[in-house]
Amino acid sequence: MTSVIYKIVDAAAWRDAVAAGRFAGAPVDLADGYIHFSTAAQVRETASKHFAGVEGLVLAAFDAASFGGDLKWEPSRGGALFPHLYVALDPAAALWTRPLPLDGEGAHVFPDGMT
Repeated sequence: MTSVIYKIVDAAAWRDAVAAGRFAGAPVDLADGYIHFSTAAQVRETASKHFAGVEGLVLAAFDAASFGGDLKWEPSRGGALFPHLYVALDPAAALWTRPLPLDGEGAHVFPDGMT
């Protein structure tokens, strides 16, 4: 499995999580009972499928291994394995966070060298 996984999240919600020292998840995560992540190969499709045209997002990168057994790789879209975290996380564990702006056509612009 890949070592770096990504979370797309509303920038204001992320700022709140940083201030609180805890991120329990976005509304969809809370509804599903785990925090959704994507690999580098999956994250662009995740953005276009679930966040199309949404402004004010950030992309946070994490070391998958740092979550230990709380991170499960489970089948989702088309049977692909997606990383799902079954506990809240400390935002300070992020390797980095970057804005995820939209380009002129409404597609998200990902940082160079994500992996």
